[in-house]
Amino acid sequence: MSVEFISATFANAATELDPGAGSGVDPAYLRRYVRALEDAGFDHTLLAYSSTSFDPFTVAGAITQLTERIKPLIALRPNTVHPTVAARKLATLDQLSGGRAGVHIISGGQPAEQAREGDRLDKVARYARSEEYIGILRRAWTEPAPFDHAGEHYAFEDFTAGDIRPVHGTIPVSVGGSSPEAYRVGGRLGDIFGLWGEPLADTREQIDAVYTQARLAGRTDRPRIWVTFRPIIAATEELAWEKAHGILAALQRSHAAPERTHGSHYPKPGAGRPQNVGSQRLLDIAARGEVHDRALWTPTATATNAKGASTALVGTPETVAAAILDYIDLGAELVSIRGYDNLHDAIDYGRYVLPLVRQELARRRPVAVGSS
Repeated sequence: MSVEFISATFANAATELDPGAGSGVDPAYLRRYVRALEDAGFDHTLLAYSSTSFDPFTVAGAITQLTERIKPLIALRPNTVHPTVAARKLATLDQLSGGRAGVHIISGGQPAEQAREGDRLDKVARYARSEEYIGILRRAWTEPAPFDHAGEHYAFEDFTAGDIRPVHGTIPVSVGGSSPEAYRVGGRLGDIFGLWGEPLADTREQIDAVYTQARLAGRTDRPRIWVTFRPIIAATEELAWEKAHGILAALQRSHAAPERTHGSHYPKPGAGRPQNVGSQRLLDIAARGEVHDRALWTPTATATNAKGASTALVGTPETVAAAILDYIDLGAELVSIRGYDNLHDAIDYGRYVLPLVRQELARRRPVAVGSS
């Protein structure tokens, strides 16, 4: 089993704690940031999607020309790009990068956000559309002859991608979520399945649910599991917890402030309980207790109404590395970590956390280690 690390791409200096620090696409910042990710030893960088964010495909293309190794992972909502177009866009990115492209299919968890771009399907229909979408992507990448498709959400005739095909024959497809619909689609079709950071027992239950769906679909393999955390590290446990409480106070101030309208990735969460199951789970876990297992800390989820990946791992680099290894022992093969000071936290993770995890995995041979 290989273990790889994922970060996230930010195109300007804005952070969750300081949304006003930057706006739009800042080419100089992007260049510095993605090169720092590569120097830190990250294997992938997620290009998130929202109706107010930068275009992931355009920025991913720039990343491929600024780096040599890191793999851009495009977050893609099926309502925004027809699957035949997406297949060629992803294959073009893959050729441009020498085979580094990946895609993360987002079915959508907030109806209001989906409606901003004209998508009014309910949850069950959105996951059914994602399932159909993935099937079309795979056919477009692999079938040499033109083909027709007549499905519930898409219909076309005589399509072929020509010579715009992935370098290695296909492109990894990731699916995420915490609902039965997500487990079914991801277990059946995903190369990777993404989870937010929950306690070990809850994560084990989710992994089992995904693997069960893979088995029911008749797969002889199963998706690689991806877990996501927001580590807060310092030289001592006391300093790490002091830093964590300072971040929590800043999050509470930031998310209590009037919503920013300048294009930041960090708007104030909407009032009320979130509608997506993943965020509901995080809030329920936070209600059970602030600290779980070795280092999982949940008040950051409560402060942000569990908007996105929002649970932390708090402690020294050694404590956080050990906590990450606990999830690897459960079966996680991809670990996403990003902090609250995007650039400097990524640099610190590369210096102090990633090497500890990789050293321990190397010591445990025959477990293979992701690139460094």
